[in-house]
Amino acid sequence: MGSRGEAYSLGTAASEAGYRLETQAEVSSTFDVALARAREGEASRLWIVAQSQTQGRGRHGRSFLSPAGNLYASLLLVEGCRRGDAPELGFVAGLALFDAASALTGLDHPRLSLKWPNDLLVDGKKCAGLLLEGHQLPHGVFVLIIGIGVNVVAVPTTLPEATMLARFASDATAERLFLLLSDAFARRFSDWAEAPPGSQAHFAAWAERAHGLGARVRVKMPKGEVIGLFRGLDRGRLLLDTQEGLEKLDAGDLYVLDAPEPSQGRVA
Repeated sequence: MGSRGEAYSLGTAASEAGYRLETQAEVSSTFDVALARAREGEASRLWIVAQSQTQGRGRHGRSFLSPAGNLYASLLLVEGCRRGDAPELGFVAGLALFDAASALTGLDHPRLSLKWPNDLLVDGKKCAGLLLEGHQLPHGVFVLIIGIGVNVVAVPTTLPEATMLARFASDATAERLFLLLSDAFARRFSDWAEAPPGSQAHFAAWAERAHGLGARVRVKMPKGEVIGLFRGLDRGRLLLDTQEGLEKLDAGDLYVLDAPEPSQGRVA
């Protein structure tokens, strides 16, 4: 059982779309369980949700603390995702997370926003993150695991600048958020899968909810940093207007330096 005696369950739309759910009390990480299930031959659309993790992880190998009461979930996808398309699903998952958090709290953009490439913010403070991992199994099947961690009722002690959804919804629980998230992802994934080839509808929807769009930002990368105006997305890559011209960045840590300009960003 979860917080307040609730149990995790899938939403109606998710169940009807063939998603399944496995819940655990404590795991090393939901990623580890999802990958193990994939290697065991588990079918696609399997959610793994745990009440606690002992070895949760974030981007670039960073550790991820897992206080009790928050949401720790990973989704295993086998079908419908080619290796080249996998990065797009980070934006699809981000939209689903935004939808779920908005439905739970009643907040909308700009108070609720998506930070490129994989965080959810409330009032500019991080409350959730996503992580994608692709794996080629021995028999040649490519699987994608989407991990989602959300500060629902607690903030890790190492992230005092972060926030939690319970500050904005007194009845917020991980179970209620997951119910909304499972349905939101089922809808967003279906829209993505059925869109015409080359469609950028999901990128446009993501950009409409982006943190710092039109603002002067700094993007820190392993080989240095770049400063410029955040102009939009090009198939998920950040469009940054710098003194040297327009640059397209694949990944990095984004920090907003100034307020957005009146002109809006774009999707290339």
